[in-house]
Amino acid sequence: MEAATAALDTQLDRVAKARARVQKSNTATAKNALSNASARAKELRAKVASARLDLAKAKAMDTVRQVEETAKQKIAEMAENLSTKAEQDLAAALQAFETRWMKARTKANIKKIKAAEKKVEAKVKAAAKKAAAKVKALEKKAAAKAKAEAKKTAKKRPGRPKKAAVKKAGPGRPKKAAVKKTAARRGRPPKKVARRGRPPKQQ
Repeated sequence: MEAATAALDTQLDRVAKARARVQKSNTATAKNALSNASARAKELRAKVASARLDLAKAKAMDTVRQVEETAKQKIAEMAENLSTKAEQDLAAALQAFETRWMKARTKANIKKIKAAEKKVEAKVKAAAKKAAAKVKALEKKAAAKAKAEAKKTAKKRPGRPKKAAVKKAGPGRPKKAAVKKTAARRGRPPKKVARRGRPPKQQ
C-alpha cells in the first residue's frame, strides 16, 4: 500500500511537469508525454484505490476475526462458568435429594420396624398365652395325679375292717349282739323300749 502510494505521488509529479511543458511549448511531444503520464497516473490511482479497498477489507475482516475471537473466548469462559455452576448446582441438588431420600427412607424404615415390633409382640403374647395354658393344664394334671395318689394311699392305709370287728365281738355270740355292741359304742346309749303285751313277771 505504501509503495503504491509513493509510485502514484511520483507519477503525479511527472504529470505536473508534463503539463508545465505543454503549457510552455505546446508541442506534440509534450502533449504526448502529458497524455502518457496522465494515463500512467490513472492506472496507479486505480491500483492505490484497489489497494486501499483491499486494506479496508483486510481491516474489516481482521475486525471480524477479532470480534469472533473475543466472542469465542467469551463463549468459552461462559461455558466454563456454566459447567462449574452446573457442577455446584448438581452437588447441591444431589445433597438435597439425598437428604430428602434419607428422610423418607428413615421414616419408612421406622414404620416397618414398628410393624415388625407389633408382630413380634403379638407372637410373644400368643406364645406366653399358650405357655400359660400349657402350664395350667400341667398343674391341673399334676394336681389330679396327686389327688389320685393320695386317694390310693388312703385306701392302702392299715385299719380294722368292719367284718373283722364283727368277728372279734366274741365267739359264739349271735350277729345281733355284735351289731348291738357296735351300735352301743356309737353316740348316746339306746333308750329302754317298753315291751308290748304282758308286763314281765316279778320274781
